Amino acid sequence: MTTQTNGSYGLAELNKEKGIGGIGGLKQREVPRIDMSHYEARKAEIADQLWRASTEIGFFQLVNHGIPQSLTDEAFDMTARFFDLSSETKAKYPLLKGTNAGWEFKSQVRPSTGTADNKESYQITLPRMAKLWPSGDELPGFKATMLLFERMNWALGMKVLSCFALKLGFAPDFFTEAHDPMSPEYQSTLRLLHYLPMTNAKPDDFTGWRAGAHTDFDCLTLLHQRTGQGGLQLCPGKESDGELLWTDVEPLPGVITCNIGDMLMRWSDDKLQSTLHRVRMPRADEYLGPRYSLPFFCQANKDAIIQGPAKIYEPITAHDYLQQRIAANFAG
Repeated sequence: MTTQTNGSYGLAELNKEKGIGGIGGLKQREVPRIDMSHYEARKAEIADQLWRASTEIGFFQLVNHGIPQSLTDEAFDMTARFFDLSSETKAKYPLLKGTNAGWEFKSQVRPSTGTADNKESYQITLPRMAKLWPSGDELPGFKATMLLFERMNWALGMKVLSCFALKLGFAPDFFTEAHDPMSPEYQSTLRLLHYLPMTNAKPDDFTGWRAGAHTDFDCLTLLHQRTGQGGLQLCPGKESDGELLWTDVEPLPGVITCNIGDMLMRWSDDKLQSTLHRVRMPRADEYLGPRYSLPFFCQANKDAIIQGPAKIYEPITAHDYLQQRIAANFAG
């Protein structure tokens, strides 16, 4: 496995990400909104819309997606309760090296910035959760809610990925089989995120970001945001003058914001776009409390071989690919 060597990385995606940590400017862009209703009858139409969004901007939003708002609200409530647990309790469920499961506090350092994100997180990767669930006494109902929420996100992600399989000439369930949750090699992850509140903030604290600029490791990310807790920004690439211009993606009720990850970009021979994004600090006149978000990462099973139809890249297992990305972000 190749990690960082002499200031560079063994994956082209990481070298692209390294060194793009500047503030940049702002630009209005439209994030396509895609209606997932009547999926089977409209699959070809939905696939065309997803392909267009993912080749042009790399981000899109899903509506009428089938995940009840009541379940999403319950998952957010449970997330806040988890992070309200004492540090001593959360430390009983640590993120162990290379596992992508468990709790960490300000340990993720982006190659783009070289500094730790201003957040804590708890990863749920089902085959690796032995001894990592809080007990029923500590947090009753947490496990049941998160297991249901994880599986509904997986099912929605597989519908989207089946559309990409159609456009790439793969079998309809190609990506479903590559993300098989019944396999011990399963490594899709539900991540609970808590961005720290701006308590007693000084003027300098409002510069920079809560999460530094990055592309995602996975095939597809489904992101749930809470209304009023913004900060997500995207940037498809440099402008003609070389400047990075960022677009705010506001949270809206009933809307899931999605983006293509580097795994799927490789699998599509770079046709689908894995787009830089970050979470900026709030402005002094905005909501300054804690920010919660719930991304689900569709990450192919460890034994899946990532290589597109045109074979632009050498084949690599999803396990080796993900380990290189994790190692670069949690180098400490």
